[in-house]
Amino acid sequence: KKKMKARPVCSDRESRWEDFLLMGRHVVLIEDEPSITEAIRFLLTRDGWSVDTHPDGATAVEVIREARPDLVILDLMLPGKSGLEIVRELRAEDSMQALPVLMLTARGQLRDREMAEKAGVTRFMTKPFSNAE
Repeated sequence: KKKMKARPVCSDRESRWEDFLLMGRHVVLIEDEPSITEAIRFLLTRDGWSVDTHPDGATAVEVIREARPDLVILDLMLPGKSGLEIVRELRAEDSMQALPVLMLTARGQLRDREMAEKAGVTRFMTKPFSNAE
């Protein structure tokens, strides 16, 4: 196991993220742009992740529920249902409250970030991003 630095004060969300780093390597990617989906899938697969992808927000919660992933990477703007709505639905379920969720968005405004954090997003990343991120 990785040795982690102790933090004097750690938010619940930070704790979930650190716990995730010690867990399995199965991710569900909910993204409707094929080029971004393939780029993320390539990078994660190369690093040893098992990656399931899904392009539609309307059925994303069911897909996540069935897959039981270690991590969800979720686009903010999706057809059928927004990423924020999906996170809210996930967080309303006891079994999904600790699931790490990384939100992707092309809109990096502070308001978007605040809404995502309030909904229960663990991490937030603005597109485009470098492969190292």
